Amino acid sequence: MNTGWTLVATGAAIIVYPYLIYPVLLKIIGAFMPRLHEPAEPAQWPMVSVTIPVYNEERQIRQKLERVLAWNYPKDRMQVLVVSDASTDRTDDIVKEFAPRGIELLRLPKRGGKTAAENATLPHLRGEIVVNSDAAIRVPDDSLRKLVIWFGNPTVGVASGRDRSVANLDGEANQGESGYVDYEMWVRGLETQVAGIVGASGCFYAIRKQLHQHLVPEALSRDFAAPLIARRHGYRSVSVDDAIALVPRTKSLKAEYRRKVRTMTRGLETLFYQRALLNPFKYGLFAWELWTHKLIRWLLPVGDLLVLIGLAMLGPVDPWAQAIVAVAALVTLGGAIGWWWPGDKPPRVLATAAYLVSGNVAALQSWVGALRGDLNPIWEPTRRPVLGETSVK
Repeated sequence: MNTGWTLVATGAAIIVYPYLIYPVLLKIIGAFMPRLHEPAEPAQWPMVSVTIPVYNEERQIRQKLERVLAWNYPKDRMQVLVVSDASTDRTDDIVKEFAPRGIELLRLPKRGGKTAAENATLPHLRGEIVVNSDAAIRVPDDSLRKLVIWFGNPTVGVASGRDRSVANLDGEANQGESGYVDYEMWVRGLETQVAGIVGASGCFYAIRKQLHQHLVPEALSRDFAAPLIARRHGYRSVSVDDAIALVPRTKSLKAEYRRKVRTMTRGLETLFYQRALLNPFKYGLFAWELWTHKLIRWLLPVGDLLVLIGLAMLGPVDPWAQAIVAVAALVTLGGAIGWWWPGDKPPRVLATAAYLVSGNVAALQSWVGALRGDLNPIWEPTRRPVLGETSVK
């Protein structure tokens, strides 16, 4: 095999394995695993502490708290703690209005980022189970019960909700986000049956208090670290399909790009912090899942680059290679046009191309940031549409 073919085969393996072959292997292995069944409803629901970290969320914090208070869960078994990361708008004043209804406010004196805000809650938590949610996320009334019921299984340390992408009523540019979210939730369901998920949804997940009490460095991602901490202490983490969290899609591709760079950079740094879990001799199938779902997936731009270089080398003698390179060039050009399209609504084909291309560039930027040791704990929440402006798609 010449060098061109070697590069194409290596790059193709990096691309195809984590997204196509990995789910197939999960499905096969899961078929031989003992089936996980939802535990029975408890005689008494456990005390839960719901934490909502916020920064300048005056547009939607009132609606969020009204929704939380409407959740179908015993009110005397639920603590709701809003953590203000030194908000400078009316967020704190609005939260204080809910004090007579049991909502608690913890204000940080200076901004420290989302993980710092979550760490600050530790001395104030009264629940056996800690539930984390975001201000922009709408959680249906029964989702909390669907999540918490899984802690009736003594092997479960983390239960993660199922993200469902919702669209702005007047349409949105970021049409690629929805399909990827659905795919990701499907893979998490397969992982649940094998060795447990390797990352929780930052929008809506629950964790046993004794696991949550472990401090996570402020520059790292606590929702990614939660299943890793759980596994190191002998617990599994599950994705709960009917614990729905409605996530409004970002209005622009550029906002989604910034979110991806932030998420992947923090993810790489978190993985390095918990790198002992990559040892397959100690952590078995969980280590395999972690290698595949996280590390190899994040190498996707390397796979793309190897394929293109290999095809370029084959091009002079193989017309089909030239054709594929030309198609890749057209997709890249379409992505660039979609990125710079005036406003937030490029044609769907350009939006899809821009989503694919920007995802690769975001991964590259994340690797550069992580390898340089860029630590940026200060949190700028992704500004999503106000919940009342969304519809399920």
